[in-house]
Amino acid sequence: MKILVINAGSSSIKYQLFEMPQETVLAKGLLEKIGEETSKLTHSFDSKTQKIKTKAADHSAGIKIILDALVEPQTGVIKDISEIKAVGHRVVHGGEAFTDSVIINDKVIASIEKFADLAPLHNPPNLTGIRAAQKSLPDAVQVACFDTAFHTTIPQVAYIYALPYEIYEKFRVRRYGFHGTSHKYVARRCAAIMGKGKYDINVITCHLGNGCSITAVKAGKSIDTSMGLTPLEGLVMGTRSGDFDPAILFYLSEKGYSTEELNNMCNKKSGLLGISGVSNDMRNLREQAQAGNERAQLAFDIFCYRIKKYIGAYTAALGKLDAIVFTGGIGENAPDVRAQCCNDLEQIGVSIDPAANVETNRVEGLITSADSRVKVYVIPTNEELAIAQDTFKLAK
Repeated sequence: MKILVINAGSSSIKYQLFEMPQETVLAKGLLEKIGEETSKLTHSFDSKTQKIKTKAADHSAGIKIILDALVEPQTGVIKDISEIKAVGHRVVHGGEAFTDSVIINDKVIASIEKFADLAPLHNPPNLTGIRAAQKSLPDAVQVACFDTAFHTTIPQVAYIYALPYEIYEKFRVRRYGFHGTSHKYVARRCAAIMGKGKYDINVITCHLGNGCSITAVKAGKSIDTSMGLTPLEGLVMGTRSGDFDPAILFYLSEKGYSTEELNNMCNKKSGLLGISGVSNDMRNLREQAQAGNERAQLAFDIFCYRIKKYIGAYTAALGKLDAIVFTGGIGENAPDVRAQCCNDLEQIGVSIDPAANVETNRVEGLITSADSRVKVYVIPTNEELAIAQDTFKLAK
C-alpha cells in the first residue's frame, strides 16, 4: 500500500511517500513559501534531489504540485495518484479527545478546529492540509496522527496545574505535552534494541531540536512530559523560554509590555537566542562559544543544565530507569550536549563512553560504557514513519 505522509505548516508542506508494510520511502520533499510570489519545491527520489521553482497560491495548489511531482515522468515514482490509498496527517493538538491516531471524518475535523485556540500556529495549517488532501485524493483514507496522543496516559497528578480547579473544568487548562509521535517512536525503538517488549521498559526520551521536550515513559507509557498546555513550558529551546516564574509576566506588564509583546518575547525572542543574543542554532552557538563569546557559552550551559534537571526529576518519578534516549536535530548531532547533560549522573547509573559518544552522530547507537547500569542511546527520530505505520494499520 502506498501511503502519503503530510506535515502541513502555515506556509509549507513536508511530505514522504511510503510503500507499506515494507516501510520503503519512495520519495520525500518540502514545499516552501506557499502563498508567496515564488514557491520552492525540494523533491528527493531514487537518491536524487531536484529543486523546482513554482507557485503555490494556497495549500490546495501545494498538494497538487506535490502530487504532480510524484507522477511526472522526470521526478515521479508512481504512474497515477490513484495508487495512493491513504494519507497520514500530522496534527499537533488533539486535546483530551484523541488517545490514538484516527480515520478523519466530520467529527474529527470539528475537534481539530475546536482545539485550534490551544495550538493556533499549528492546528489551522494542519487542517488546511487535510482539506487540501481530501480535495485532491477523495478516494484515499485520510488519517490524523496527533502529537498529544501519546501523552494522554499522563495521570492527573502530573497534568493538573495548581490553579483553581474550575480553570481546568471550564477551559481544559492542563498539561498536554507535544512531540508525542517522536517520543513514542524512540521509546518503542529503544525497547526493541534492548530486547524488551514495548510495555516492559522505563525510559527518559529527550527530543532536542529548535523545539525541545523530555518525557518519562514508564512501562511503555508516557507518565510525564516537560511541555504543558502549549509548547512553551519546560526545557530551554531555540527561541522559547521554557520554565520561568510566571510573575515575571505580571511585572513586565506593569512596566508597559502588552500581552502580544510578552507572548512574542517568550515564544520567539527567548531561549538560546534570548540568552546569547546571537543565534537560536546550536551549531552557531558552539562556534561563538569556542571563539570566546561568554553569553553563547552561558546559553549552552543553561540548555544542558535544564535537561539534566529534568533527567533527575524523571528518574525519581519513574523509580526504576532502564535507559535515556537522545533524539532530534541537537540530540542526534551534538555529542558535547549529550556529554554535558549526562555529566555527573553516575549516582543514577549513567557512565558515558566518550569515544562512543563522539562517534555516534546521525546514526543509532549506544554511548555508555559496558558497566553503565542505565544505558544511553542516540536514536534518530522518524515521525513520518510512525505516522505511516499508524495510517497503514487503520487503512488496511
